[in-house]
Amino acid sequence: MSSREKKPRGIKSILMILLGLLLICGAAGLTAYNVWDSRRAEAESREILDQLSDMIPEDLEAAAPAPPVASAADYELPTKMIDGYEYIGRINIPSLNLSLPVMAEWDYTRLKISPCRFTGSYKLDDMVICAHNYISHFSPIKYIDIGADVEFITVDGIVYEYVVSNRETVQPTDVDEMIMNDKNSGSKADWDLTLFTCNTGGQTRCAVRCVRK
Repeated sequence: MSSREKKPRGIKSILMILLGLLLICGAAGLTAYNVWDSRRAEAESREILDQLSDMIPEDLEAAAPAPPVASAADYELPTKMIDGYEYIGRINIPSLNLSLPVMAEWDYTRLKISPCRFTGSYKLDDMVICAHNYISHFSPIKYIDIGADVEFITVDGIVYEYVVSNRETVQPTDVDEMIMNDKNSGSKADWDLTLFTCNTGGQTRCAVRCVRK
């Protein structure tokens, strides 16, 4: 084989090596960004949680049962304003060592800061809370044990106690399956609180269903 025939193959090999190095650098950069973003979110959540905890009354009260008939007033949740965002309370998951503030409404900007109420109301036992798959936010819920305790404390000092009943994998486009239960749709799904986040890869959602104690 002549040197002329070898030369193009050598160039191809070099290009493949360079491409591989670029891909490795890109993956390393993405990983570094994800780690930084998770730590940023953790720091912001801790700061907000400290402020929110100072606003919540020290004398906590147990929540009353949900009303049998919903009214418009039942959806009006008390809030506290921090840095221009409204918060409805904090969620505690002792077995995961998680305690996080929860915003009243959700969008992608808010989710970069803390978990958010996706829909529903704790007053009506149909609240759904979403959060990013940060290690410091809802990533750990994918491994939560059935029977684990979950506590939601409202900004006016009312404590709602739950226990994890099951975990589900839900498609990101199937919003009805995520939010419908026997409280708001007459379906056979029985839950009072749902926590959800992306599974690894982002193709599906992990939904943790909880029932009131």
